[in-house]
Formats: sequence, structure tokens, C-alpha cells
Amino acid sequence: MIDMKGIKKVYDTGKVKVEALRGVDLKINEGDFTIVIGPSGSGKSTLMNIMGCLDKPTEGEYKLNNKNVKKFNDNQLSEIRNKGIGFVFQNFNLLPYASAYENVELPLLFSGMSGKKRRERVEQILERVGLSDRIEHKPNELSGGEKQRVAIARALVNNPKIILADEPTGNLDSKSGESIIELFMDLWEEGNTIVMITHDPRAKKYSGKVLEIIDGKIINFS
Repeated sequence: MIDMKGIKKVYDTGKVKVEALRGVDLKINEGDFTIVIGPSGSGKSTLMNIMGCLDKPTEGEYKLNNKNVKKFNDNQLSEIRNKGIGFVFQNFNLLPYASAYENVELPLLFSGMSGKKRRERVEQILERVGLSDRIEHKPNELSGGEKQRVAIARALVNNPKIILADEPTGNLDSKSGESIIELFMDLWEEGNTIVMITHDPRAKKYSGKVLEIIDGKIINFS
């Protein structure tokens, strides 16, 4: 599903070049649950951004579902980000003045789904994450755990094959963080492919694999 060979990423600031990734070889199969760990600045988020087609490698080959991402045009990349991959971020990235329903509905608007089908799908997915009673609430009316559940619902609403989560429990208290980890575990058991960056030690006991990256290189993947 995710196949990387010799992936390098260099950021050129004009004064200095920063090597964020230094020749990454990585293969993640369909149905895997992979935890990505490593110190700050190790290249974790850069790796995930390339996986999610949010950024392009400086060198190397990235195949997604056996297709070379380098050959995709902007429209194809946008469709992958909208339908093929679900993103969950530490800071939730919710629209502050939109309800839970409207935040989750947004990817469906971009995909052109009809109003009736959108309503059915949004209600279905909010019920799936345990928020059917919070559908009209705005982010400032929700707890941290509820905000992250809205973000997860938004990531799932288009039935993506891959879910990428960057520190999804980083801004949550321990109880809320535990419930979010358990939700990801449920999603994995349902057949989703999950890649999660986290410093939360509880996640390791749930995941199938742990990938450790330091200084832009994978030093362990088992």
C-alpha cells in the first residue's frame, strides 16, 4: 500500500540546507497499524506529509497502491487527499465557527456528494465516534476528546483506505487520550490501515508495528 525507496527530503532555506529525511526505505501493507516514534526534529512529520501527498520528496520513489505518486497531477493528488487518505492532527484543525456536522461534512462537499447522502453519511459517522448528541455543537462547546472525535469522523467520512494521525492524543488529558487510542484500535480491527505519530506509550501496546526514526533515518521497524 505504501512503498518508499530512497526517500530524501531537503529543505533549502537559502542560507542552509536541512536534511529532514536521509534515504528512507519503507513498506506498509494494507491493514497494518504502525506507530512512528522519534525525538523532535527526527523527520516524523516530514515522513507523514510525504505519505499523505501533502509534500513531495527531494529524491526517491514513492508508490501508493502500486502507483508512482510522482506521476500524479495536482487534481489526482487532491482527490487522493480528499478520498484516499484521512488526516488527524494534534490541534484538531476544526473550523471554529462551524458545527460538528459542518466540519465533518466538508470533505463530502469537495467530493460532490448530494445533500441527502451527505446528511446520512455525516450522521452515520458521528454516531460511529459517539457524538450523535453533539452534532450541532461548535468546537468551543466541545471537550478536547470530543474535538478529536470530530476530527476523526471528518477523516473517516469519505471511507479512506489509509488514516494518518499526527500526535492525536498530544493535546488531551489521559482519560480522553485513552479513549482516542481505543477508537483507533477499533478502526484498525475494522480493517483500516493506520499510521500514527505519537509519544503516548499506551499506543505501543495496541499497534502491530513500531517504526523508530532518528535524524531522518529509520533505525528500527518491527
